[in-house]
Amino acid sequence: MSYPAIKTLHILSMVLLFGTGFGSAFYKWMADRSGRLETIATTNRHVVLADWLFTTPTVLFQPISGLWMLSQLQLPLSTNWVLVSLALYVLAGCCWLPVVWLQIRMRDISTQALCLGHPLPQHYWQYARYWFYLGLPAFLAMVMVVVLMVSKHVPGASG
Repeated sequence: MSYPAIKTLHILSMVLLFGTGFGSAFYKWMADRSGRLETIATTNRHVVLADWLFTTPTVLFQPISGLWMLSQLQLPLSTNWVLVSLALYVLAGCCWLPVVWLQIRMRDISTQALCLGHPLPQHYWQYARYWFYLGLPAFLAMVMVVVLMVSKHVPGASG
């Protein structure tokens, strides 16, 4: 596959990863703020589904396509912007993995509360705070990865 084709897929994958993450976070945060249990349970279910359908494949594809491009350009992993991008990506991943667990737990808790006609327990709201505070550095790390992707200079990487 040509470098421009891989680069296009890499960029589209990042847009999907970034957009799904930001959109899911926004809708989950707004659903929680609404206080409406049915809205919260439905949104939590959709957020978990979006992570499996969109986020997980793009999280896997990003480093594969990035390494593929580096290989085609014969660019070493020790290149500064590559190392910084990888470190930020790992930071985001270290935050994202517990976020996934929290999202699944909040989905289950909110579904159970809805089925039983009970209010959300206090630990749901504690999980929501952890989710927010883990999501913030993950989001900022991914913003920085995008900035590095756009602003780097790679000799011979036309297209």
